Amino acid sequence: MATTHARTTPASTGLLWGLTALFALRVFAQALQYWAPIDSLPDVAAFQGSNLPYPVLLSSQLLILLLMCRGNWLAGRGRLVWSDGTRYGAKLAGRIYLAGSIARIGVGVLIPAAPAWFSSWIPAIFHLVLAAFVLALTHHASPATPFR
Repeated sequence: MATTHARTTPASTGLLWGLTALFALRVFAQALQYWAPIDSLPDVAAFQGSNLPYPVLLSSQLLILLLMCRGNWLAGRGRLVWSDGTRYGAKLAGRIYLAGSIARIGVGVLIPAAPAWFSSWIPAIFHLVLAAFVLALTHHASPATPFR
């Protein structure tokens, strides 16, 4: 018996691609500000939420984008197959990531004297985007074994 992929619809995979596009825009804007600054965009420092050297950050962001695109492609074709344990773990990780990202923003808003990391708004918002992506992707994962 074949596995059904009822969770995959053009609209729901559109959400995955939309979140990927948002993250790609952030990566592109930061790269642009790093190599050829534009006055109408925030300063490159506004995109930086950590002390990682930019080449390391960019490499990790490009890897994340590659993984997002692969997940989108698999989900769109109904080929994203995870065991129940993997789906549960990803959903739990996504929820923890989302809660931590919201808490980070909350600290930045509510505590004026908080370290700058809490008020680095561009990275903070894009952590929400990544958390939403992880949670949306878990919605698309089909069971590893078909229902009988």
